[in-house]
Amino acid sequence: MALPKHLQNGLTPDELTFLAEEETIDIVPLFSMTRVRLLSGIYGPFQPPSAAKVPLWLALSLKRKRKCRIVPPDWLGIDRLQNLLKEERENAEAFCSLPRRFIEISKVLLDVAPDDLIQPSLLRSLLKDLREVRQAKIRIGLQSEGVMRGSYLQVTNLTPLELTELKPFLVKAMSIMQSLEPRRDEDEEEDVV
Repeated sequence: MALPKHLQNGLTPDELTFLAEEETIDIVPLFSMTRVRLLSGIYGPFQPPSAAKVPLWLALSLKRKRKCRIVPPDWLGIDRLQNLLKEERENAEAFCSLPRRFIEISKVLLDVAPDDLIQPSLLRSLLKDLREVRQAKIRIGLQSEGVMRGSYLQVTNLTPLELTELKPFLVKAMSIMQSLEPRRDEDEEEDVV
């Protein structure tokens, strides 16, 4: 079955968040249980205060039921985000390497488990600043000579969500730029005649 035209462009941010929920994360369970077998794998044992690795979707479900504390990833700390932001600002030519789904995971954790994070309002602010710096770099990159000639845009280290946001504009802009550039076949035929 073919998808309607409006659904063929790519994944939505909600779909990317759904995919991000497959990433594993550490939790500290507030209950005791032996291993549990689910379709996606075997998780546990759950013995407080020992940490257990589970997919993000399971951690969120347990958190909503007040059955665990979520251990934030290392990159979701104030010092680490400040260093990433500083590095991103200093390196105007390229994007810093970030965890693949950092935007989606950080948003979900800030929404569902802010009490498990240290200074969630500061984290939210740092993530917003980091996102704005990266978006400014994308805008500058779109004005670069390579893009203006319709040839390329450097997208190394962009996250899937950033690429999804950029794709509709980029595809349309590149097709317009290529239509404005003279065809090489026509140039070669003129040279032969």
